[in-house]
Amino acid sequence: MEYKNILLIKMSSLGDVLHTLPFVAVLRERFPKARLTWLVHPQFSAFVPDPPMVDEVIFFDKVRFRKMGLAEKWSYFTEMRTLLHQKKFDLVIDMQGLFKSAVLAAISGCDNRIGYCEMREGSGLVSRAIKGAHAKDHVIERYLDVARYLGCTVDGIRFPMPDLQKEWMAVREKCVAVSRPYVVLVPGARWDTKKWPADCFAALADLLRKDGKEVILAGGPEDIALGAEIARMSPGTVDMTGKTTLRELGALIQHCTAYISGDTGPLFIAAAMKRPLIAMYGPTRPDRTGPYGSSEAAVLTAPVPCVGCLKKHCDDWVCMKAITPEMVFSEFKQKVK
Repeated sequence: MEYKNILLIKMSSLGDVLHTLPFVAVLRERFPKARLTWLVHPQFSAFVPDPPMVDEVIFFDKVRFRKMGLAEKWSYFTEMRTLLHQKKFDLVIDMQGLFKSAVLAAISGCDNRIGYCEMREGSGLVSRAIKGAHAKDHVIERYLDVARYLGCTVDGIRFPMPDLQKEWMAVREKCVAVSRPYVVLVPGARWDTKKWPADCFAALADLLRKDGKEVILAGGPEDIALGAEIARMSPGTVDMTGKTTLRELGALIQHCTAYISGDTGPLFIAAAMKRPLIAMYGPTRPDRTGPYGSSEAAVLTAPVPCVGCLKKHCDDWVCMKAITPEMVFSEFKQKVK
């Protein structure tokens, strides 16, 4: 079946948006003349592809929405419903699979609503889950099962990334360290249990600098205190946490010698750009949500029995501490000759 007007709902997070890019790439190939609209939270929209890959971006501002009173929220939803109805979508693809995305799919005015195999929080009552051969595999393959259902040809993993030349020029003005070979370390993560200890990052930074590499810490505004702590413990490490936009962070990663972090959004920028990278995993499962589609990725999983527990909080948190700076540096030496 041919579709002329498609709405894709994938609002968060950064990693999830990046995981959706291979799906968008094959969807555009299958429906080259369709109008494709992406509904996303503004803070995670930096790597939504530009036209002609994606024709239009619609924002649902969850930060603003949370601060609204009840009457304002109702008005915001009414405005969103009117906007979506005006678009006259003939296919809605809910790749979020949560209550919030189900509500937006429901108010779109389109009766043809599908999603990937894991429709949670009642979203499966609104959109039909598409379960393919890869239902137990990596999330990118689960998304691509929806593409296969729609008749898309999937013969590889491709990430349509933006041109970041302007952002690279801005990074070079902000950070003179990028004039030499450098390694990017991103210490932050959304879950506390996914974070590698600050003293481990500092010890790794020391090892890398002794090896002749410039070391640059990066991350968002929420990582500023953590970056400052690591830089204090490892004098000579360049702290750029909170000093770049998301796309500038992408440019910083694009030109690095190597990238190292735990399971966090920027990791998937590095994977999409096929940079040499080392990812450290403790509570989460790299086979389901790890860096995918790049031969340049190396994953270190914590050598503990409880690895992959998926706990956001833990009273006996040992997994990430079990990955030592020496283990990471050894992997780095194998990855970067």
